[in-house]
Order: sequence, then structure tokens, then C-alpha cells
Amino acid sequence: MTPQDHAKAAADLLAAEKSGQQIGLLTKAHPEMGMDDAYAVQNAIYRAKLAEGRSVIGWKIGLTSKAMQYALNIDIPDSGILFDDMAFDHGATVPAGRFIQPRIEAEIAFVLKAPLGGAEVTRDDVIAATDFVAPSIEILDTRILRADPETGATRKVYDTISDNAANAGIVLGPQKHKIDAFDLRWVGAITSRNGEVEETGLGAGVLNDPVESVVWLARRMAQYGQSIEPGQIILSGSFIRPVECPPGAKITADFGGFGHVDISFA
Repeated sequence: MTPQDHAKAAADLLAAEKSGQQIGLLTKAHPEMGMDDAYAVQNAIYRAKLAEGRSVIGWKIGLTSKAMQYALNIDIPDSGILFDDMAFDHGATVPAGRFIQPRIEAEIAFVLKAPLGGAEVTRDDVIAATDFVAPSIEILDTRILRADPETGATRKVYDTISDNAANAGIVLGPQKHKIDAFDLRWVGAITSRNGEVEETGLGAGVLNDPVESVVWLARRMAQYGQSIEPGQIILSGSFIRPVECPPGAKITADFGGFGHVDISFA
């Protein structure tokens, strides 16, 4: 893909977000598309949102579980950017029409108190830089069709990365914990929709330890001259499959002693 192709794809995705009309698979229009192309499109969206007055509040990590990696035939996670207009309060209701096809995932969020960056970041660095961890819900959306209507081909990881790793929103739970207060590998969530359990999982599903997910992110960002800033939120990756959120859905992610998070969809 050319820089012009990256810019056009980013503009199309931004227009889809505003209109609610999904675009076709980028990997169909650009079969040559690779990982660098996908992040170039995402970076063009990042620049456009900053120009619109948005600010970055953090980062998300996706494809951290083996199940999702196997499904997409990829062996590494991906990442996306959290913007200020993506934050929803615990217990809030998402307005009707805000998203196209919303889904949610349960995750452990890290909030930093110190900068974190560099190709040699270690888990000790992550622990030292973390202010607190909290239960969270990530809201996913897709500005790209999930499947091509002509061929039936489904989205590839490059489509998802281009689309800001499918990120659309974040909900932090009210509970804040020191990073060593829990063994994060054993922090789990029972995720329910309208009172019925849909998914369960444990933190160990995230690269065996959510801390290692943040290590991966910091090292990947270093390749692009980026770092994580104090106060920013890191969604460390989901340990459940995405749960669909049609109109009227009321979602609760019960993390037991770690806390809980609620969000509803009008």
C-alpha cells in the first residue's frame, strides 16, 4: 500500500464511524496489505483525531489469548489507541446509535503513575510504573464489515488493526488496587448480559499474566518511538470472548473481590 492508500483507508474508516455505515474489507481492496500498512492506517486515524481536538487517554492490547490468535492465524497481540471521548462511567448507558455493532470484553486495566517505554522494558518496570489496577470493560465496534458479502471472507488481523484494533469505548470499575494486592493470573470475571451468564475467564488467559501484556505493549511502542505516559490507562487484553450488545443489553462484569463493572446500551 502507498501512503495515499493509508490516508484514504483512514478517511473511509473515520467516515464510517460518523455515519454508522461500514466499509468493505481493506484486505480485499488491498491483498498486499501487511502489518506495517495496518499500523500506518491506524496512525493516520490517530493524527486525524488529534487534529479534531481529541486527546489520548491510553492504549488497548488485543489478541492476547491463544484462542483469538488461533482464530486469526496470528501469533502476536495487537494494539490500539484510547481517546478521551471513548470513556464511559461505570453504570452509564451508551446512547442509541453511538456504535454500529457493539460488543464488550472483560479486562484488567492498568493506570500508570510514571512513564513507561523502551525496548528493554521488564515486568519489574511495569510493576514500578503502575499506580493501580482495576476491573474494566472494553467496548468493541467495527467500522469494517465482519465478512465480505460476495466471497464470505472474514476480516483479517490487518483489517482489525487498521480499525484501531476494533476499540470503541472503555469503562473503568470504581475499585482501585495496588498491583501486588492480587495475583492477576487468578483474577477472573463472570460476564452477564441481562442477568444471564455469557462468558467467564481468568487473567492467565492474557499471555499467561496481564503484566506481560503491558511489557509487550511498551516494547512494541518503542519500535515506533512511542512510550506510555503517566496517567494513561492500559487495557491489558480480554480473557473472554466478545459478548454482543444489542439495544437494551445490560452488561455486568463481576470480578469477585477484585470489583465489578456495569454498562448498559439504550
